[in-house]
Amino acid sequence: MSLVGRQAPEFAVQGYHNGEFKQYKLSDYKGKWVFLLFYPLDFTFVCPTEVLKFHDMAGKFSEKNCQILGVSVDSHFSHKAWVETKKDEGGLGGKLAYPLLADINKTMARNYDVLIDEAGVALRGLFLIDPDGVVRHATINHLPVGRSAREAMRVLTGFQFVREHGDQVCPADWEEGQETMSANPQGMRDYLKKR
Repeated sequence: MSLVGRQAPEFAVQGYHNGEFKQYKLSDYKGKWVFLLFYPLDFTFVCPTEVLKFHDMAGKFSEKNCQILGVSVDSHFSHKAWVETKKDEGGLGGKLAYPLLADINKTMARNYDVLIDEAGVALRGLFLIDPDGVVRHATINHLPVGRSAREAMRVLTGFQFVREHGDQVCPADWEEGQETMSANPQGMRDYLKKR
């Protein structure tokens, strides 16, 4: 069953960020938006491209009160090694703008329903959690295709707009600054008349 519209499962796991190991809990981010970025494994192929794209945009997410948390079934020691390994050697190049969480016992992957049991790794799940701890968006890719940080930003911006303007909704392909519509039949008709 989808988690969208439901309370996000709590977690408390070790992670690595900026040279430090520490425990990370979802409840620590109450009042913030959170993107959980599940990926299969450190030192693999598509994973660094996704992790680094979200790194490149981390400042923009932060400006929107959104914390990115990368998650895999690797240990926090593996995360440290991956971050500190040079890019031309398959690593992330020394610094990452957000923490990587160690779901070593696979509880997070199970609770967010992205675990591939037989492989022991997570699918490419991306979950947007609002400041009240409710999952507002989820997308799950199979292993060979990565996700878009730009699309994640578009989705975040849309849900933030709707949260602030509860009587408005965002149509397909909506981008920040574009027209929205009133959440009623007349609003829909008015919007479609202009198309």
